[in-house]
Amino acid sequence: MKKIKLAAIVTLYNPTDQDISNIDTYINDIDKLYIIDNTEGKSNIDRIPVNKKIEYHFDNDNVGVATALNIGAKKAISDGFDYLLTMDQDTSFNSGTLKILKEDLENIDMSKIAILTPWHATKLKLSKPLKKYDLPDDVMTSANILNLKIWKELGGFKDWLFIDGIDIEYCLNVISHGYYILRNNSVCVEHNLGDLFYKKVGRRLFLCTNHSAIRRYYIMRNYHYIFDMYKDFNPEYCYSLISQRHNMIGVLLFERHKIKKLKMYLKGLKDYKNGIKGKYMEE
Repeated sequence: MKKIKLAAIVTLYNPTDQDISNIDTYINDIDKLYIIDNTEGKSNIDRIPVNKKIEYHFDNDNVGVATALNIGAKKAISDGFDYLLTMDQDTSFNSGTLKILKEDLENIDMSKIAILTPWHATKLKLSKPLKKYDLPDDVMTSANILNLKIWKELGGFKDWLFIDGIDIEYCLNVISHGYYILRNNSVCVEHNLGDLFYKKVGRRLFLCTNHSAIRRYYIMRNYHYIFDMYKDFNPEYCYSLISQRHNMIGVLLFERHKIKKLKMYLKGLKDYKNGIKGKYMEE
């Protein structure tokens, strides 16, 4: 059985002490960690644990999540790795979880598997599958193991998406090219989706994510671009992706800063129609 070497990347952005300490939950189970620090103004190098496995990068610029992931993937390939673990700063592993995923890498034919992922435990009302393994249509970016050969073939993540929709687009790209996402439901990670809650009005249940206004901008703009790219491949999924009216009702009824979020929602639609991509620039 071939011994798998595993690299990882984590993107930092104004990390808390807890975010930094999450690194300790997986550093011993990987061979290299690339830290891409998107914090603007001050390096966090003094807060990073001293470990010869860690390679820290800080350019005093927020290049976005997609570009940070691509930087990590390119560095991993250059350093001879075939697989890359992608981590959000607020995600941590329980003891033994990552070891199980590494055993999957060693024992499963990964030639057609683009992403190996655990079950993500979140506040979303999702039922965990009974089967040990399944093939989901999409997964969140954090705690996934990427097959770097397939990542390279597909051209990586779309840098111009910047933040939101990166995981959705990549998963659609994977499946549309005949590859698969393999999820091991016997292991899970706790994934923080922020201040998420549900509100019920009559028979209707509203999901309130409390995303910031700028996140509302990226969600609405980027989801429409993704719709254009993949609507012929998976129309049902893509139409549900851009059907944000129900979600915006929840924003207007129950969330904070609702007027600002509505304005950024409309700005995202306007910029999509004008073909604007990349990092949002204040007018």
